[in-house]
Amino acid sequence: MADQTALPVIIIGGGPAGMMAGFLFARAGVRTIVMEKHADFLRDFRGDTVHPSTLGIFDELGLLDALLARKHDKVASLGAVISGREYRVADFSRLPGPTPFVAMMPQWHFLDFVADVARRLPAFTLRMESEAIGLIEGGTRIAGVRLANGETLEASLVIAADGRSSRIREAAGLPLQDLGAPIDVLWFRVPKPRTPDNRTQAYIDRGEMIVTIDRGDYFQCARVIEKGAADRIRAAGIERFRKDVATTATSLRPHIGTIADWSDVKLLAVSLDRLTCWHRPGLLAIGDAAHAMSPVGGVGINLAIQDAVAAANILTAPLLAHHDPDPLLHQVRARRMFAVHTIQAVQRSIHRNVIGSAMRNKAPFAPAAVRLLQAVPALQAIPAWLLGFGIRREHVLPPDAKRQ
Repeated sequence: MADQTALPVIIIGGGPAGMMAGFLFARAGVRTIVMEKHADFLRDFRGDTVHPSTLGIFDELGLLDALLARKHDKVASLGAVISGREYRVADFSRLPGPTPFVAMMPQWHFLDFVADVARRLPAFTLRMESEAIGLIEGGTRIAGVRLANGETLEASLVIAADGRSSRIREAAGLPLQDLGAPIDVLWFRVPKPRTPDNRTQAYIDRGEMIVTIDRGDYFQCARVIEKGAADRIRAAGIERFRKDVATTATSLRPHIGTIADWSDVKLLAVSLDRLTCWHRPGLLAIGDAAHAMSPVGGVGINLAIQDAVAAANILTAPLLAHHDPDPLLHQVRARRMFAVHTIQAVQRSIHRNVIGSAMRNKAPFAPAAVRLLQAVPALQAIPAWLLGFGIRREHVLPPDAKRQ
């Protein structure tokens, strides 16, 4: 039972990191309030790839079957079509455990599920349409938050989980390192008939890279472009856009005409950055607020959830005991730093050596590593493991467990 006299942990942002952290703290009995500025979770073109590492966390919580009862599609493998030839790159069916696949689940379904199970906990409160715009500075630490409606709330700890444009991170003055991202992404949908197998893959040809994510009755598509090229592409007209996409991604040809105008195409300005310090006394940043990831690999949602698990594992016990959590805040970054730095380094390499090469080369050929994966299919388990389980995978610990 939560101690209702204790100051709550206040989490800013109801995305994957914020909702998962809120659930885990409240599950352990820590009074927790999640503040989400929107009225619902319904926002398109958000990260929808729920990897085996995240599915494993829900299995540890006894919630996997309930989660997978929500609408989703299973991706058992990932492939690429390079200059018209198809290659399989990652085979998730070779992974151990109960979920040898990536679950493609709209993020609003995922967040609705976490909210539903969290609301059953007496220690959990979710406040929608509650926008935090600033921090309360105490004598020596952050003491709470200020809301857009003029309300102020005191907190035992404030967690900034408000995304890659975090207002709370900025208010706290946490130092941000921009690693540079040479690409942007144009997102759009193209309808398709359902098929027995999931046909998620990337098309690389003629200086273009198009990713088609099979969502059952439609492809969620990403045209990867050079940073800042969106205006030039728009100026060429929607007909030219449809032609360029359909020429490269041939599976989209039958229904490419459903892209009627530019209102059907959304720009994602890709960021790749990280805080060099994730905390101040009384405040911790996690998820995209601590490290914005490239969409390469679809790992952002899963890294955010790993951050939430690490934060709950490290901070729950002192918060339950009404001890000052500040001396342990640095441990969250220390725990997650290697994974974040490694994955961002891999993404930067892919930006330069894979995507950059694809955009420069009008007649690309498959790299030697991709050809080797075709010659020895068992090796396709390696990229599947790296994508599916990531680096330094987190597990849910009981509140009194000691982190090694």
